[in-house]
Amino acid sequence: MRLQNRRSIRLRGFDYTSAGAYFVTLCTYRRRRVFGAIAGGRFAATAAGRIAEDEWRQSAVIRSEIELGPFVVMPDHFHALVIHRGVAGPSTSPPRPRLHGAALRPTGPPPASLGALIAGFKAAVTTRVNGLQETPGERLWHRNYHERIVRDDRAYRCIAAYIDRNRARWWDDRDHGR
Repeated sequence: MRLQNRRSIRLRGFDYTSAGAYFVTLCTYRRRRVFGAIAGGRFAATAAGRIAEDEWRQSAVIRSEIELGPFVVMPDHFHALVIHRGVAGPSTSPPRPRLHGAALRPTGPPPASLGALIAGFKAAVTTRVNGLQETPGERLWHRNYHERIVRDDRAYRCIAAYIDRNRARWWDDRDHGR
């Protein structure tokens, strides 16, 4: 059965295990404000927000291929700059197993890729938040994530400034200021 509207929003043909910088945005399911609240430009994190920040920092400890740049946990989303050091060798998945002569399609992102980082982060946060709130199986995140490949130092600095100002501009955003 083929699911409708399941096309990838990643850059076709791009190797997301290669060295480079990426700007990622993850949104909570239905933009629920589970990570905290902003008042007077100050963020008051909930326990879920502290979990998200803790798990993001932990990502760099358990994944040697990345370095964390600036990031911000918002009430209903998360922004981060990620520096990927790249991985040696081809980025393809291990050989695909065969069933009756036909190759099975691998599931999930390639190991050590940006997608693997995001999948691991989202899973860890979801597991901990659902454990804390006693809501096993409840969705926490929107299905996908947005990423932008950072092309140069100027773009990196602009994105870092955007992340830094994000909480102060919360009420200026038409989706949040009402």
